[in-house]
Amino acid sequence: MEGGWRVPVTCCRPRVLLLHALFWTLVTLRVFGSVLLSEDKSESPAAPCWLLEDFVVTAECSQCTAFQSKSWTSCAATGYVERVNCTRSNRDEYKSCRSFLLDDRLFWRFESVLLVLTVLFAFLVVKRQRRLDRLASEKVRRQIESI
Repeated sequence: MEGGWRVPVTCCRPRVLLLHALFWTLVTLRVFGSVLLSEDKSESPAAPCWLLEDFVVTAECSQCTAFQSKSWTSCAATGYVERVNCTRSNRDEYKSCRSFLLDDRLFWRFESVLLVLTVLFAFLVVKRQRRLDRLASEKVRRQIESI
């Protein structure tokens, strides 16, 4: 076997390079697009009290109704909201929050995708190794036949 690592010729084909560039462009757009969409674009004239002072959660994180999702800006970000009471001003306001069930579901979806990718790439590695073994055997056979 030759020393050092060699890049397979199949990786340098223009079609493969184009597919790689397209894939990573879509991944980048997906990641940055979701970040940009999650930002609240409408600024409120006054900052909510829970940003400026201490608060106590009076109602746990719960899913917004369809009406609340459309009308409340705090529901638009995550789809979940909790009621908080600001201690100094004694005002009740709603604050966007993340649901533990949603986080749990996203975690297991992520783990499932990783498992599928692991199995897929393990299959591809075994298939490529068999192909390389076959090519090496044919090369040795041709060398022996030429003697």
